[in-house]
Amino acid sequence: MAILRAKELREMGTEDTEEHLKDLYKRKMKIRSDISAGISSESIGNLREIKRTVARLLTIKHEKEKNKQ
Repeated sequence: MAILRAKELREMGTEDTEEHLKDLYKRKMKIRSDISAGISSESIGNLREIKRTVARLLTIKHEKEKNKQ
C-alpha cells in the first residue's frame, strides 16, 4: 500500500481511514522486527515515512471528529 498525502487522506471515509491505519501499524511492526533482526537497512526510511503517515492520519481523524461536534 502506497504512502498517501494529506489531501488523499482527507478524501477517505472513516472506515477506509481505520483500515489504512491498521495496515500501517502492521507494516510498522514488521519493519521494526526486520530492523531488530538485521535483515534490511532500507527499512529505516520506510519506517520514518510510515510514522509520518500515521501522524497525518490521526491528525485528520481528530480534525474530522472536532468538526462534527
